[in-house]
Amino acid sequence: MHFTPIPTEIVRAYQSGAPDANGQIPERHISDGDGNPCRHCLQMIPMGAPMLVLAHRPFPAPQPYAELGPIFLCADPCEAGGGDGLPEILNSTDYIVRGYGPDDRIVYGTGAVVPTVRILAEAGARLADARVAYVHVRSARNNCFQVRIDR
Repeated sequence: MHFTPIPTEIVRAYQSGAPDANGQIPERHISDGDGNPCRHCLQMIPMGAPMLVLAHRPFPAPQPYAELGPIFLCADPCEAGGGDGLPEILNSTDYIVRGYGPDDRIVYGTGAVVPTVRILAEAGARLADARVAYVHVRSARNNCFQVRIDR
């Protein structure tokens, strides 16, 4: 399994002022250092660092299951995170883990709120299902997209 951040080319466009999924220019803010996870480097945005707040749709095209929501990104270029280990941004007690098919639609029965320590096992179980192409990890409180997990 591999934790996959938002693709760099999409992030660089947002960082350059391209409109977000709502057609708005990303908002610029300064991180207060408390709960601002960058969905590209997969690290927390440090206190005092510039950040972007924007609407993102982590799917290739709009469709009924293509959820859209707020995310944070480093305002300055950052290196893409990812890999096999749990990213720094996943530091809450629990998250939604949900499987999506190759058609980018929810595979029913694959969504659940799971303790963070179980994310790897739960994502692995979903990815073992041939119907599931990838998994999203989302906030258990606000449903915000955090990171994608691929085989």
